[in-house]
Amino acid sequence: MDMRRLVGRNVRRIRLEKGLTQEAFAERSGFSQQYLSSLERGTRNPTVVTLFELASALGVSHVALVEPDGEVKAAKPMRRGGRRKPSAEKEPDDR
Repeated sequence: MDMRRLVGRNVRRIRLEKGLTQEAFAERSGFSQQYLSSLERGTRNPTVVTLFELASALGVSHVALVEPDGEVKAAKPMRRGGRRKPSAEKEPDDR
């Protein structure tokens, strides 16, 4: 998965959901409209600080910008030793 394209898609989707043009988002975020355009096209590689600032300007969590399909999903439970349970393992039935 190309993270630059994923971030660009999420930024564009959220910006449009908020009813913002690139120009309005540029004013709100402090980044140029040209930078935001290239970011949305997936040609920029934003820093962690940039992601945080963009998310703040959009009024969302920074996680929303890097999450596939824009959905924050709960992590799978961890096993002892910090390893995730394999998905083929079944949970015991409490019946």
